[in-house]
Amino acid sequence: MVFSRQELELLTIPQLRILLLRYGLKPTGSAALKPGFITTLMVFPEMALQQFENGTGLIRPTFDQLQIMGEILDQMGTPTPEQSALLRVSFEGRRMDIPRRYDQERFLALYKAKNHLSEVINLLGMM
Repeated sequence: MVFSRQELELLTIPQLRILLLRYGLKPTGSAALKPGFITTLMVFPEMALQQFENGTGLIRPTFDQLQIMGEILDQMGTPTPEQSALLRVSFEGRRMDIPRRYDQERFLALYKAKNHLSEVINLLGMM
């Protein structure tokens, strides 16, 4: 339980309204009565997880979709020793002269994207 009924009962309607606004929720029933606020604040976590389990809203990718992401990651390859050295020097803040600096930045962005994709696959694989 995220909020207990006891802690919510101690709050005023303006305080409850602030909580609902913070989380982007609307009161159940009348906005002039406390029970509508309390009900919403007590049930939304369970509703959110139930919606997730039912495939509503934010949903997990399928196994096939995860495999495709893994294939993309594999196709991106691994840096050569020279590319690894360029990455190291780039992370130290050293930049090439223009116009090659733009290529260096693109290369660095691709490397970062590959690392993020790898992290995403690992996170989604844990589900």
